[in-house]
Amino acid sequence: MGGGRSLVALLLALAASIAAPIAAPLPPAVAAPAPAGRDPLPSWVEGASKRAILRFLQQSGGGSADGSAGGVPPAERIAVFDNDGTLWSEQPLYFPLLFCIDRIQKLAAGQPQWRQQEPFASALRGDIPSLLRQGPEALATMLVAGSTGMSSEAYQEEVKRWIRTARHPQTGRLYSAMVFQPMLELLGLLRAHGFRTYIVSGGDVAFMRAWSESVYGIPPEQVIGTRIALEYRETPGGPQLERLPRIEALVDGPGKPVAIEQIIGRRPLAAFGNSDGDRQMLSWTMAGNGPRFALIVHHTDARREWAYDRRSEIGRLNQALEEARRDGWTVVDMARDWRVIHPPQPALPDSTSPAGRR
Repeated sequence: MGGGRSLVALLLALAASIAAPIAAPLPPAVAAPAPAGRDPLPSWVEGASKRAILRFLQQSGGGSADGSAGGVPPAERIAVFDNDGTLWSEQPLYFPLLFCIDRIQKLAAGQPQWRQQEPFASALRGDIPSLLRQGPEALATMLVAGSTGMSSEAYQEEVKRWIRTARHPQTGRLYSAMVFQPMLELLGLLRAHGFRTYIVSGGDVAFMRAWSESVYGIPPEQVIGTRIALEYRETPGGPQLERLPRIEALVDGPGKPVAIEQIIGRRPLAAFGNSDGDRQMLSWTMAGNGPRFALIVHHTDARREWAYDRRSEIGRLNQALEEARRDGWTVVDMARDWRVIHPPQPALPDSTSPAGRR
């Protein structure tokens, strides 16, 4: 995730929230480790990208998870992943921003003036291009309106309700089913080789922590992201942390390696991204000693997903693509390197119904 005006806008908008009726639990998306002797990356086409991954794991792990066969000590086996566009889709708009728009729509009944007031009028019309043209200040207004006075616990519950019920506007899938099956397999393979897997994203950290473990197998303490300011308050119901309408720390571009150093305290061995907002994280990872690995997910599949890179408002990939080619990073061509994009669709309600398509 990253690149251009739309990323900054997202970072200002991510903390908004939505309430929706609780439906079925999240479908199990986490890929189980492959049985011994079976292909650990079955959704990956045999080719340069897959061979590069397997070669790195052999070099770094010596073929074992506990370090008994040599390689890098297990404590140093850290892999970091961007989220939007790297682990799940991000078109036609970053999903957390769609979450923000849903929140504004839910609150609109008590704010009739919003229908004539920007940026709310555009959000209520679903006019995404207009919202992006208005810039980060407009989305900051949406952030304030959507998150003031909400506790951190209440916010995460709202996110969980949304992720259980909200559907992608084009595919009709739950957002939790818009993850990339090949990346789920890669996460599982890294963990089987003793790696700790982290998310390092420009998205709101609380938004991702609400579902990252059930969807990716990544626990909340291994999710790093943009932080919304919190304030401790004592209430009649007990102490709580109140979300404030202020971004405390931006984690994107050069902020990603800074956050990794401050929170993890070790330089990763492997980094995975898809946009210019991930370039510094991958570059910093590759600057370390010993076996290193950097991978860019290049969205090239207009038939099964979306095809975009240098000119996209969402997930722009320009400078990072040039650096990848210059420095020998692995660049995954989604159309050629992945047999499938998303996991098999679980049995869901009719996507044409009002409850099925939000």
